[in-house]
Amino acid sequence: MISVTAESFRLAEVFTISRGSRSEAKVLTVRIMRGGVSGWGECVPYARYGETLESVAAQIEGLPEGIARAELQAALPAGAGRNAIDCALWDLEAKATGRRVWELAGLQAPRPEVTCFTLSLDTPEKMRAAAARHAQRPILKIKLGTPDDMARLEAVRAGAPKSTIVVDANEGWSAETYTELAPHLLRLGVAMVEQPLPVGEDGMLAEIARPLPVCADESCHDRASLPSLAGKYDMANIKLDKTGGLTEALALKDAALAAGFEVMVGCMVGTSLAMAPAVLVAQGVAVTDLDGPLLLAEDRAHALQFDAAGVHPPSRDLWG
Repeated sequence: MISVTAESFRLAEVFTISRGSRSEAKVLTVRIMRGGVSGWGECVPYARYGETLESVAAQIEGLPEGIARAELQAALPAGAGRNAIDCALWDLEAKATGRRVWELAGLQAPRPEVTCFTLSLDTPEKMRAAAARHAQRPILKIKLGTPDDMARLEAVRAGAPKSTIVVDANEGWSAETYTELAPHLLRLGVAMVEQPLPVGEDGMLAEIARPLPVCADESCHDRASLPSLAGKYDMANIKLDKTGGLTEALALKDAALAAGFEVMVGCMVGTSLAMAPAVLVAQGVAVTDLDGPLLLAEDRAHALQFDAAGVHPPSRDLWG
């Protein structure tokens, strides 16, 4: 039996990117019951990719009850719906066999990974204050993507002088804006910039110097995306809600590394259940950004552990 339920989890504070704000994480929780064993997974339908809670739930409800993980890859496109089912099937197999998912996937036992902590888009003053509150965190990811971001960059660096900074523009800059900002990103010690230009308008990245690594997010979904990234991007951001699950995420990681890209593993704003399989993909990558649960006021039971070592692998009680 496959069931899908819409759930909401309150955020600790309003989260803003260049496309808008939210005060709660709206997710779909999928449960698959077979032979008295239950597996589960979570996805975050994303309007940027034409997804809604209703459309993704309909995708899931249209699947055959007994679908296998291999069949699923062709039954649904890469996206949130396939992700929740794929991860639930991995969890189901782990629980049915008494083995952990990483054993089933032929992976090494996972270890904690240091993760970014995201500061949402706000006024320079508020972003400086937020940076100061989190200045002990090793990596701060700041949401930008407006024509007047210079003051925000300066403010965050002033608030957190020792943290590594990565910048996510969420397609919000023009080519001219990015060209003007790039030297200042370097001056302020920014380690990487994520998706500075809109999908379809990023060709100029192949024509200009890239003095700091540029990561493809909205431009990278699954392995089929990789050829279009060549020459424009240095890094690929793997998110399970884009790849359509752990199965494709692991394959994309291998393919991206083989093609010479560095890898970032990111997330939508979701609970520990959504992050748990992504921790397996994040092993050894250049940048891990799995801070979704840290942005929540409430999380799942048996939530992931976060400490100075980073985000820890999930317990059996949570997933996998």
